[in-house]
Amino acid sequence: MLAAYASAIDPDNPLAGLTVGELEPATPEDWVTVEVRASSLNHHDLWSLRGVGLPADRLPMVLGCDAAGVDPDGNEVVVHAVIGSREYGDETMDPRRTLLSEKYPGTLAERVRVPRGNLVPKPAELSFAEAACLPTAWLTAYRMLRVRGRLPDGGSVLVQGGGGGVATAAIVLGTAMGARVYATSRDPEKRERIATLGGTAVEPGARLPERVDVVIETVGAPTIEHSLKCANQGGRIVVSGATAGHLANIDLRRVFFLQLEILGSTMGTRDELAALLALCAAEGVRPIIDSVYPFSDARRAFEHLESGEVFGKLVLDHKR
Repeated sequence: MLAAYASAIDPDNPLAGLTVGELEPATPEDWVTVEVRASSLNHHDLWSLRGVGLPADRLPMVLGCDAAGVDPDGNEVVVHAVIGSREYGDETMDPRRTLLSEKYPGTLAERVRVPRGNLVPKPAELSFAEAACLPTAWLTAYRMLRVRGRLPDGGSVLVQGGGGGVATAAIVLGTAMGARVYATSRDPEKRERIATLGGTAVEPGARLPERVDVVIETVGAPTIEHSLKCANQGGRIVVSGATAGHLANIDLRRVFFLQLEILGSTMGTRDELAALLALCAAEGVRPIIDSVYPFSDARRAFEHLESGEVFGKLVLDHKR
């Protein structure tokens, strides 16, 4: 089958290890096959090509965590990317958990095989392209806001770096949940687009009109001080990434005096994905799609992702 896969690891030039070609990887026999209709890219795919979470002895590895398609019974489904045991009550807390494309082949292929329990019905209201945007970035944002951040009714949110997949999802979802949403960006054009999503755009480090209940932090070292300063008494700074640096200085006096919580968040559960899909269907929420590429042109989509000039999600269309 045609797949976009990591054939080599190159930390400095990740796309040097990207191959788009025929590959038939092995998967557990009791898993089910999904015919992929659409998939989407994440920065996780670039990190895999750099060797983060993907050692060379697992190559070649089909990339991708996000997909929507059709199961063997003809049902339209969305693929949940977390492979873990639900005996913990939350598969993301399984210490042996993994994501598709780390230990098992990912979604950037004509077909993907997963445990049957990892399939979630796709609402008819969502297209395959829209549904394929949700399982990683949008699910991450949903969990950060609703589960880890415990966003209160009528609350407030700051989203750091308001252009990436998680950030744009947090802006849209926070607004749909009735929150006042602020989002930072250095790019004037992105700040204009943030405003169209219902958020209030501000420059990085700017003083907000109010301190917020929840901060969505995916940037890391350059923004963490601002995140702490913008959090309300008892506020939550929820961290799911550190794209611009993971070693940060934190003023612990502010943390204990204001009784702040700094919370890690990774992906989300199958049940949370189902809840996110239901929210999108019921409230008319749709993911922000930057561009759609034919699957055969996956390399160009990766080049766009690596450029950093992305607002929302990059989708691959698998139409036959």
